[in-house]
Amino acid sequence: MNPELPSHEEPRPSDAEPELEEARKGPPRATWVEKAAAVLFCVFCIELGLILLVYPWLDNYWNRNWLFQLRPDWQPLLLSQQFRGAVSGLGILNIFLGFLEVLRLSRFTRPQ
Repeated sequence: MNPELPSHEEPRPSDAEPELEEARKGPPRATWVEKAAAVLFCVFCIELGLILLVYPWLDNYWNRNWLFQLRPDWQPLLLSQQFRGAVSGLGILNIFLGFLEVLRLSRFTRPQ
């Protein structure tokens, strides 16, 4: 092959132009569906976290758990303070993730 002859596989300048234009535009804008889904996810995480945090300590409701009828031999485990604390710990984790996602909602704002 002669290095002076142009190769047929070299990119033409017109092929690179769309890539440069896409790079100048920046990231694509989020649709309202994506924004609504992010807000609903935040609300869901915080709500689920609050339920998991409080529900194990409400004796009137926790003692009537459907797992007691399904597996009566699990009752000592389900009524133990350690298990209730573990469920509440999952609630705290959900609340933390919900608030973390609220802070990440700023990704939908565009710098002017």
